[in-house]
Amino acid sequence: MAEAIARGIRIEGLRKRYGEGDTAVDALRHVDMQVAPGEVVGLIGPSGSGKSTLLKCLGAVIEPSGGRMTLGDDTIYDEGWKVRDLRALRRDRIGFVFQAPYLIPFLDVTDNVALLPMLAGVANAPARARALELLAALDVQHRARAMPSQLSGGEQQRVAIARGLVNRPPVILADEPTAPLDSERAMAVIRILNEMARKFETAVIVVTHDEKIIPTFRRIYHIRDGVTHEEAGEGRAIA
Repeated sequence: MAEAIARGIRIEGLRKRYGEGDTAVDALRHVDMQVAPGEVVGLIGPSGSGKSTLLKCLGAVIEPSGGRMTLGDDTIYDEGWKVRDLRALRRDRIGFVFQAPYLIPFLDVTDNVALLPMLAGVANAPARARALELLAALDVQHRARAMPSQLSGGEQQRVAIARGLVNRPPVILADEPTAPLDSERAMAVIRILNEMARKFETAVIVVTHDEKIIPTFRRIYHIRDGVTHEEAGEGRAIA
């Protein structure tokens, strides 16, 4: 397990302070997390607990104030960024799945997924082949030529998950991916995330308030006042 975790994501003593002096606010005081390839963990906490700040730090959207982050075998942050190109880091090594799919309306389904590898320098044909492979894995290959406006909500979310996986990132950050969905569709999204995590050896962190899906996690990180606390989840079977 230790070797597997080394290839997933590890966060040690992460801190984020906004401002200086008497007006400083410690949004993250001490965050420790580790997620192995193929594992899906929940990150929960009340509003103002630091979830959004942590997600932005993990996604290299904002810079932490201290601590260490390791992605795969590479230290990406250690009291400062160790990666020159943060845009390439976000594009190639961190997958994002949001509450809304954010598909590009004038590209068909295949090119919505293939765009990221194309931007990373992959030629059009292999990028589209990789996209089609993922669409097949997610059972939406029959919609490959459709435009986003022609898709159902569930299909759009599957395409968004395919886009998050297409560059084979070591980690996926899923921000409230089931918030707008009913129970059946919410459980379908979590089932898909678990299946894809195992298939592609991806570590998945799901930020959620959704009481429907929290019982499915085997491990949960609670964040309170900028500090994480790990606890065992129910690991309930996903119907």
